[in-house]
Amino acid sequence: FLAVKMLPKEFALESVRAKGHVMGTPEKAFACAAMGAVGGLIIGLITEYYTSHTYIPVRELATACKSGAAVNVIFGMALGYKSCIIPVFVLAANIYVAFSLCDLYGIALAALGMLSTLATGLTIDGFGPISDNAGGLAELAEFPPEVRERTDALDAAGNTTAAIGKGFAIGSAALVSLALYGAFVVRLKSLDVDVDLSGVNVLEPITFAFLLIGSMIPYWFAALTMKSVGKAAGEMVEEVKRQFSLTDSQGKTILTGSTEIKPDYDRCISISTKSSLKEMIAPGALVIGSPLVAGTFFGVQAVFGLLTGSLVSSVQLAISMSNSGGAWDNCKKYIKGGHSDDPELRYVKNPKTEVEKAAAGKAREAHDAAVQGDTVGDPFKDTSGPALNIVMKLQAIVSLVFAAYFSACGKG
Repeated sequence: FLAVKMLPKEFALESVRAKGHVMGTPEKAFACAAMGAVGGLIIGLITEYYTSHTYIPVRELATACKSGAAVNVIFGMALGYKSCIIPVFVLAANIYVAFSLCDLYGIALAALGMLSTLATGLTIDGFGPISDNAGGLAELAEFPPEVRERTDALDAAGNTTAAIGKGFAIGSAALVSLALYGAFVVRLKSLDVDVDLSGVNVLEPITFAFLLIGSMIPYWFAALTMKSVGKAAGEMVEEVKRQFSLTDSQGKTILTGSTEIKPDYDRCISISTKSSLKEMIAPGALVIGSPLVAGTFFGVQAVFGLLTGSLVSSVQLAISMSNSGGAWDNCKKYIKGGHSDDPELRYVKNPKTEVEKAAAGKAREAHDAAVQGDTVGDPFKDTSGPALNIVMKLQAIVSLVFAAYFSACGKG
């Protein structure tokens, strides 16, 4: 109704593929936005299926923990890769239909449609951190065990809602990046650049070369961010060990109830904040600098290849890393919460009978394997995965801003 009332009966859109215009209508515009909204819903449902312990994939992951941490990691990575299949088909269908109806304007509308549930998405995305912090406070305050069990159940639900929010963000980032890429091409057309702007020509050696380089950029970025997390975590562990090794006049430590030695929380906070700022210099420079280097020394065709390769690669990697991390986290909570019918996966802190003790030993081993998987998954879902959304969009924005400069550089 609003599309019909707010838009003219017919409007002309500049075509990005060739000279001339594409005619749009309110019905076509509405269809593009509706496609985006439905696509976001499907991506959210698929994300929930692969990250919630209510469904088969996470339960299979829990079963894999019985064989050790290595098998858990292998199954978790396979789960993440498999979870890319349907979301990528959905994005491909959205892009094809939206572009066919309203050219690049249609893709922008599809992105807008996918973000139409933003208020709800932000609300459910905040559920996870709130419940997680509540659990941490309950443990620090030494509340009864049942309080921690309840916060863990809420946190498990929060992990799924956070993963759903990441799925929406990745899908919309892909569509927005493609729209920005189109804006970059339109900007170059307005500058009368002496380059073929009809599409990405893979038969052009420089374009194909930078297509490969662009596909590598997200992996380079993910490597830098994950290494940064590992480095900061190592510094934090050493600091915690140092504080735990301190003894007072009575020979007591923090862990044995010393009243003289207090934990130095400020030191730990300082390590994490300084590391987070310092370690983001290299990844940030990589994302901002790569289009500038490509455009300055190799020309516009190189930027085309770089942006295309980076976009295609980032989508797959972001979805797989986010979903693997969410699945590992909920796998740990599934075992710890004792939700499984398999006694070897039912974690019991204080077993009483001999049968419970025998099963509890194996369940504890499975839980340890799940904890190690979750440790790998945290930088996957909280650092590298979500940050790849910024890689997609920022490279396109930098290219758009420097379009006039790239056109002046010609072919490098």
